[in-house]
Amino acid sequence: MTHKAAFTAVKTVKAYERVVEQIETAISKRELRPGDRLPSERELMLTFEVSRSTIREALRVLESTGLVRSRPGDPRGPEVLQASPAILTKTVSRLVRLETIALSELVEFRIMLEGTACTLAAQHRTELQLQAMRSAVDAMQTEVAHGPIAFSRADVAFHVSVWAASQNQLLQICGEATRGALIDMVTDELDRAPDSRARMELSLAHDREILAAISAGDGATAGRLARSFVIEYYGGIISPQSRAALGNVADEAPA
Repeated sequence: MTHKAAFTAVKTVKAYERVVEQIETAISKRELRPGDRLPSERELMLTFEVSRSTIREALRVLESTGLVRSRPGDPRGPEVLQASPAILTKTVSRLVRLETIALSELVEFRIMLEGTACTLAAQHRTELQLQAMRSAVDAMQTEVAHGPIAFSRADVAFHVSVWAASQNQLLQICGEATRGALIDMVTDELDRAPDSRARMELSLAHDREILAAISAGDGATAGRLARSFVIEYYGGIISPQSRAALGNVADEAPA
């Protein structure tokens, strides 16, 4: 009798992948924390019983994912890093550039994230976080005269403080990643526009409105204003058809 067992191909796992897996597990279990040091290359070779090239390949992979940082000649060993959205930002940017996802989809996702973050910020913000938002808006007012680069730094500080006030770390990570990806894709184009000062004034006015709603604890208004502003700010870089479709997203409040 022939058995109809569902066999699958055997996957050969390379030695460096096993090293990566063990170090990732140690980080995820908090056995290794940000700022901790891995052993030296030689110690890792002895511990894992593999060659120097295998250890170096494993460290290269870990560095590429933002988990560790190595410095040539540093006897203390690679440093474990704090989790960062930088790798996610690069991935999202690459997906848009390769047209795996459309720029309009990235803007749409940003609309949803920004609206939700502002809604939650209105519910959870502390007085200290409100003060950080006010300080950032005041800095934006000052930096209008100094141009888009200085203004953008203050604008980012405002949005970072709003994301922090949402009290949702995943929202903060995704928000920073989408912001970074959009900056990679379109900021140069927007900053070169002849109406860059008008854009700064518009951004400042909208952020003041959002701040007022968050201060008042009005999450619905804060979210609606945030969604509308993302469309207004980025609407010029997507097709008219896509912009029209985004209007529905701006009008919808999160459940």
